[in-house]
Amino acid sequence: MNPALIVLLMFVAVIVLFVMRTPVAFTLGSVGIVSLYLINGPRFLQMLPPSIIENMTSIILLAIPLFIFIGCILERSGIADEIFEMIYKWLGPVPGGLAIGTVLICVIFAAMVGIVGAATVTMGLIALPAMLKRNYKTSLAIGCISGGGALGFLIPPSVTMIVYASLSNLSIGKMFLAGIIPGLLLATLFISYILIRSLINPELAPPIPVEERATWTEKWVSVKNLALPFILIFSIMGTIFSGLATPTEAAAVGAVVAMAIVVFRMKSFKKSMPVVANAAEKAAFLTSMVLWIIIGCLAFSAVVNTLGLPMLLKDLIDSIGLNRWSVLIAMQISFFLLGMVMDDLPIIMITVPIYVPLITLLGFNPLWFGILFIVNMQMAYLTPPFGFVLFYMKGVVPPGVTMGDIYKSVWPFIGLQTVCLILIMVFPEIVLWLPSYFGM
Repeated sequence: MNPALIVLLMFVAVIVLFVMRTPVAFTLGSVGIVSLYLINGPRFLQMLPPSIIENMTSIILLAIPLFIFIGCILERSGIADEIFEMIYKWLGPVPGGLAIGTVLICVIFAAMVGIVGAATVTMGLIALPAMLKRNYKTSLAIGCISGGGALGFLIPPSVTMIVYASLSNLSIGKMFLAGIIPGLLLATLFISYILIRSLINPELAPPIPVEERATWTEKWVSVKNLALPFILIFSIMGTIFSGLATPTEAAAVGAVVAMAIVVFRMKSFKKSMPVVANAAEKAAFLTSMVLWIIIGCLAFSAVVNTLGLPMLLKDLIDSIGLNRWSVLIAMQISFFLLGMVMDDLPIIMITVPIYVPLITLLGFNPLWFGILFIVNMQMAYLTPPFGFVLFYMKGVVPPGVTMGDIYKSVWPFIGLQTVCLILIMVFPEIVLWLPSYFGM
């Protein structure tokens, strides 16, 4: 049978199983195993378990549960309340200041945690009521939290980056460095948009009343609230970029520091233990889900590798005479369309085995392409109808806010993500300069 036809049938089978609500791991795994059996017979299946065991015992993947554990601890630590208090005092008098501050807090949370849900839910519970109470337009308040929460994909340490790097044989340290400038660029675009709109129309996001504004003494005293977050950020990113630790080792250091922060804040080792235990339980559940999806992907990608699909696609592109940039743009469109109906992990598992080798064959930098992919996954988390951030927000918005209101609120931020994506495509040095500066 023609290899392209086999892959087409595989994708049809995957779509059918998704529609039947089959779990992602079992969908990819069953399609991969059945396809391997039909193509190569039962003997070839014996090669699959050693490959899966080798990948599952990779030291790189150990960073995933550690970063998830850090995120679960910080959700319950109260750090976000203290940061928001500081932001409220400093930026409250500025039009759109609370929304701008929310984006800044999401940047800080992204640099501490690496998972999107932590910042989105936390800011939804803390910042959203504060903004609505001060007559911020609902769409702007929800949109800034949704867009800011998704920055956890791009600003290291990012769990999605770790999964992508492990499957595409890229350095996690390089991925982390490559994501810093694009992440800050996107946050700057968000802040600029909020500030410009608020200055044009102050009723959209009015400054806080004069009687609620803090004195300069209160403002400077509140800066101490940044101490614990920056200690945690430095314990993770500082040890990585200084060369003292690998990303996995840095994740372990960060987990210890996060537990120490909880003990320090609760002023009792005994009282902090239920928080740590609950975070460990939730992290174990989420990690198991991620690793099962990776196992399913390995079975699926084994078929792609067996068929040599990337080379076949390269030959097809050459024979048709397609421009390599046309292929790259088509990939970005496919990411956007998949993101409307899928989570980031299934998209990684389905596309990485095919796209990354093809991108390399076409002469593009795989690290640069990896950041393009991450930006697309940010967009996927915001894109209706099934963006995960939309459902996170639905769980925390006031009862009168409909899903349609949430859908409308995110489109300006999706547009800004698109602008960031185009800038990165046109100017690859936005991604590549920092890794090259550090000699990675």
